[in-house]
Amino acid sequence: MTGATLHYEVRGRGPLLLLIPGGAGGAASFDEIADDLAAEYTVATYDPRGMSGSTLDDPAAAQRVAEHADDALRILDLLSPGAPARVFGTSSGAIVALHLLTARPERIERVIAHEPPVVEVLPDAPAHRALLARVRETLDGQGLMPAMAVFAAGLKKEGKTAGPKSAVELPPQATARAERTMVNLPYFVGRIVPAFMSYAPDVDRLEALADRLVLAGGEDSRGELPYRPAAFLAERFGAELQHFPGGHTGRTTHPAGFGERLRKALRA
Repeated sequence: MTGATLHYEVRGRGPLLLLIPGGAGGAASFDEIADDLAAEYTVATYDPRGMSGSTLDDPAAAQRVAEHADDALRILDLLSPGAPARVFGTSSGAIVALHLLTARPERIERVIAHEPPVVEVLPDAPAHRALLARVRETLDGQGLMPAMAVFAAGLKKEGKTAGPKSAVELPPQATARAERTMVNLPYFVGRIVPAFMSYAPDVDRLEALADRLVLAGGEDSRGELPYRPAAFLAERFGAELQHFPGGHTGRTTHPAGFGERLRKALRA
């Protein structure tokens, strides 16, 4: 891989399904659903460049959506050189999936994009640019956790404040991943968030390819910022917005229901 050495994992047999993680997660963030999907598909997962086991040749290199999409394409070409593949991406991984679809549609059979925060498509995009500027200013001036607090507040539904949440018992694998996620967090907040959330997809081209695009959001994240671009694009394309269990991280909090919903979306 140009500029990076990627760690990827493969399990199962059948047509290729590439799972692209988002946030500060990597291949392991799909552990709760990948084994079940592997009963029907050759499931490939990977750590995005700069995360976990995927090291950058230049640790200070700027990150670009197109470069991350090229990483995904190289995995497709390696594992499914003769046939278009199915791709699922969530959060920043869904942005990668959208770019891959527009750049190389002949390599894609279907893309399922779960809550891609392509906020540049929204009518109130300037407000979200201001949010990114506040996150950067806070990161530079106060450090990681205050910046994360600013970022998290900006993602909530307008007028909604953080309140007590019902307890969700996470699978043991998810708890074990927390340390790795924290290690990835400075890179995610400092370089992935500003590069990916300022990315503007080619909406006209996406609309032309809408027959192989499924836009999805979480049942519990309606109205929140990562949900809104998927809803906006689905309405523009005259498509149904698919709803998955849980919120933005539903694959972790509701793995059984999330995996089943993904299987249905892949078959439709």
